[in-house]
Amino acid sequence: MAKSQVYFTDFRTEFHGKSLLHKMQKLMKKAGFEKIDFDGKFVAIKMHFGEVGNLAFLRPNYAKAVADYVKELGGKPFLTDCNTLYVGGRRNALDHLDTAALNGFSQISTGCQILIGDGLKGDDEVDVPVPNGRHFRTAKIGRAVMDADIIISLTHFKGHEKMGIGGAVKNIGMGCGSRAGKMEMHSDGKPQVDSPSCIGCGICAKNCAFAALTLVNGKMTIDHTKCAGCGRCFTACPKDALVATWEQQDKILDEKTAEYAAAVLHGRPHFHISLLCDITPNCDCHGENDAAILPDIGMLAGFDPVALDVAACDLCNQAPRLDNSWLDDCPHSDDVFNDAHDNTRWRDTIDYAVEIGLGSDEYELVRM
Repeated sequence: MAKSQVYFTDFRTEFHGKSLLHKMQKLMKKAGFEKIDFDGKFVAIKMHFGEVGNLAFLRPNYAKAVADYVKELGGKPFLTDCNTLYVGGRRNALDHLDTAALNGFSQISTGCQILIGDGLKGDDEVDVPVPNGRHFRTAKIGRAVMDADIIISLTHFKGHEKMGIGGAVKNIGMGCGSRAGKMEMHSDGKPQVDSPSCIGCGICAKNCAFAALTLVNGKMTIDHTKCAGCGRCFTACPKDALVATWEQQDKILDEKTAEYAAAVLHGRPHFHISLLCDITPNCDCHGENDAAILPDIGMLAGFDPVALDVAACDLCNQAPRLDNSWLDDCPHSDDVFNDAHDNTRWRDTIDYAVEIGLGSDEYELVRM
């Protein structure tokens, strides 16, 4: 596969000059953003709204700069993310929108509407073919994401406790999966019952099309030989008593996430922006954020999400590590993210993404 071009600019601005938002739009233009035909098209801008208490997520100002540029080119942008698998502030569309609002995301602050990709309960999904998939033939993707004509990922690049990095591939793959899709990626796709939380109401059984759920002594049980892993019970439970196993091997999780990203992007125009700022060791899904482990580095843009992630890692590994951070108690090798979470290997995602044709790990960095 030929080298992909990745465009880069730092966070420096001139005194009384143009803002960082203008600089980001200029970077997008340089990277070929205007080559996409946006006229009259629905454009999903995939980003992470952050959990309440986390302050490392991208400011809504960046989302507005992207949305404004899309509208300038005749497109119809909306911000989107799908509901979370875990119990938190983004597990259904109402809580998700409340969290987004608390973190400053609104129609006024972003210049466009916000649509939660997989609907009210996280079950509004589409089965999308996975090109060249080893683990899945189809991926469960939020319907609003798939209804869009064009996909733009706007990613806060950071560390991640399960995948090593939270980059563009993860933002798209894990982020666009419905709740059942996230369960497929994190486990074998079949839920377990958390007995202390189960109240025996039977709502999950009523939503099961495979007769896999049975009430025994006031608690629900699951026959996994009948369970199809559709996730309907998971989204129906009012007490979140149906949970994923969370025991997926990290390498398999990496590969499944790449397959989901490939399903989302295949056959549609897409463009990717990653911001290397507030580079924390863990995901923005946490209700807190630790101190940054690296200084703010810059912005990346291009058409290849895999190349963007590799370029981001290379730039991070060239940067000085910050004292008084998570890294103080970690090993010290030539890779900051492998050190931050030494049970992970971010290259597993990249290597598999290249194998299935999602993108290239060979890139040319074009500095602006």
